[in-house]
Amino acid sequence: MTSTDGRGGHKVSNKMEGFIALEDGTILKGRGFGHEGWVVAEMCFNTSMTGYEEILTDPSYRGQVVALTCPEIGNTGINPEDEESDRPQVAGLLVRRLSRRSSNWRERESLDVYLKRHKVPALEGVDTRALTRRLRTKGAMKGVLATNGISADEAVKKAKEWPGLGAKDYVAEVTCKRSFEWDPEGIDFPGKLGGEKKKLPPVRHRVAAIDCGMKRNILRLLRAEGIQPVIFPAQTKAEEILKAKVDGIFLSNGPGDPAVPTYVHQTVRDLLGKKPIFGICLGHQMLAHALGGKTFKLKFGHRGGNQPVKDVRTGRVSITSQNHGYAVDPDSLPKGKVEVTHFNLNDGTCEGIQLSAGGAFSVQYHPEAAPGPHDASYFFRQFSELLDASSKNG
Repeated sequence: MTSTDGRGGHKVSNKMEGFIALEDGTILKGRGFGHEGWVVAEMCFNTSMTGYEEILTDPSYRGQVVALTCPEIGNTGINPEDEESDRPQVAGLLVRRLSRRSSNWRERESLDVYLKRHKVPALEGVDTRALTRRLRTKGAMKGVLATNGISADEAVKKAKEWPGLGAKDYVAEVTCKRSFEWDPEGIDFPGKLGGEKKKLPPVRHRVAAIDCGMKRNILRLLRAEGIQPVIFPAQTKAEEILKAKVDGIFLSNGPGDPAVPTYVHQTVRDLLGKKPIFGICLGHQMLAHALGGKTFKLKFGHRGGNQPVKDVRTGRVSITSQNHGYAVDPDSLPKGKVEVTHFNLNDGTCEGIQLSAGGAFSVQYHPEAAPGPHDASYFFRQFSELLDASSKNG
């Protein structure tokens, strides 16, 4: 749709009309669906061609409005099996075209009804290409998505005033409330190919999973390697985790600025050297902070299923699924103690680290995909082998 400078003071009076207002004064118009209202958040885009339900329910998107660059969204509806958490986690959704009809025998409700039920506002008819180009050029921006209740002038003002992701602990919003064991015993388990089923292998290891906003497919793939996850809230201290007599530690993905949840940094610091550790995405950044490293905000983040990553040890390149707006500063990591194992071929940023002495490793991207390619799923087997070796060494 067309863009204005935001000075017209356009008031949303009809729920079928709406706009997004960026902090720089840009206004992009659209038509509302989902929940009627407005929300202020960070604007970002995801380039994945499939998997909108998994994207919507990824807890790493807390505090963000997501624009999907795939031009048509909604054509497979919504079903519980594809959710990565128990509800949509995005603050809002922007799409070019909303499919009015779906063709999926697994569908339980439409995308529009689903977003209404969970009170998530959304816009269709948005020029997502123009928005994506602006965010790539100028960097991540704060903004307001509105379908009712606010004028464009007010929205730009709200966007400018919003303190941003770094002002709030979003991990505390999405972590579980109590510890529990996750083991879907006695049911068929999805295999790597969509039409295949396989029985779960016997449990060989119990692992403490520190839940900073964990996706469900991580749990499935851990269990597929004979690892039974014991989920702990992010605020749990190391002493309590070790009392559970687990064989290893998993650090999950999650939302927000990785410098904010310092309590997780301390817990991981206290666990280092005591149990094997594997971290994904925010978990990768938590491990880096625990080791004395720092993180920084990327210009517009990595979000999509087509990010090329190179393993410096083997030269192997994997196409990966990613969702993060911050990155580890490799120069801040202690020399001789930590090795950078992977880097992004698009911008050279750090995508993986490991302790030089062994026992802990992490990757910035999502080897569990959901959605995305499966090139990096071998990391779950690598973690299982690390647990096997640790058990043998006693």
